[in-house]
Amino acid sequence: MVMQDTARTALAGFAVFGLVAFGLRAALHYRRTGTTGFVGISGRIGSAEWLGGGLFVVALALAVAAPVLQLAGWVAPLSAFGAGWVPRAGLGLYVVGLLATLWAQLAMGNSWRVGVDAKARTALVATGPFRWVRNPIYTAMTVATLGLALLAPNVVALLALVTLVVALEIQVRLVEEPYLTRTHGEHYRQYAARTGRFLPTIGRGASQRAAEGERHARIT
Repeated sequence: MVMQDTARTALAGFAVFGLVAFGLRAALHYRRTGTTGFVGISGRIGSAEWLGGGLFVVALALAVAAPVLQLAGWVAPLSAFGAGWVPRAGLGLYVVGLLATLWAQLAMGNSWRVGVDAKARTALVATGPFRWVRNPIYTAMTVATLGLALLAPNVVALLALVTLVVALEIQVRLVEEPYLTRTHGEHYRQYAARTGRFLPTIGRGASQRAAEGERHARIT
């Protein structure tokens, strides 16, 4: 496929992802609960909540900008990704990531949220893909973003991917895991001890150690 054609595919793919993963999922959640599930960016400026949410928005903006800028001729595709198999691999990763994102979102049921509401107490989901990974939605989104980056392989797309990974690391380690530990206590600690953070078996028990460190810091 010609690079400009794959860039158009990337742009269309992002639109489909936004429609399905955010629009459709929010509509289903609203039908079930009367709310969209969007909490948004929270926390004071400079806090982990604010930084993680802000970087997530920046990553999405960069992911959209990458194919647009390539189509406009303002950025050039990287020659290292010029092999013919690259866009096909990108399309495959995107489809897998999109379907996995939707599966994981649906598995969350009424507990699905975008952002963290510190006052809310939702059920801890440990079924479906959550049996193997604590954050399968984020893993699937990263796979889909990688696929889109391979369809429009330029420096902006790579920056979007890196920004997304950093945003998710901040959001999970510094915001969501402490919240889940406070909310579900030993139940979540046991779940985290046997389930990987983003990949199966990798990062098991890390949230428990972080919570213990946080308690120790408050005591001292």
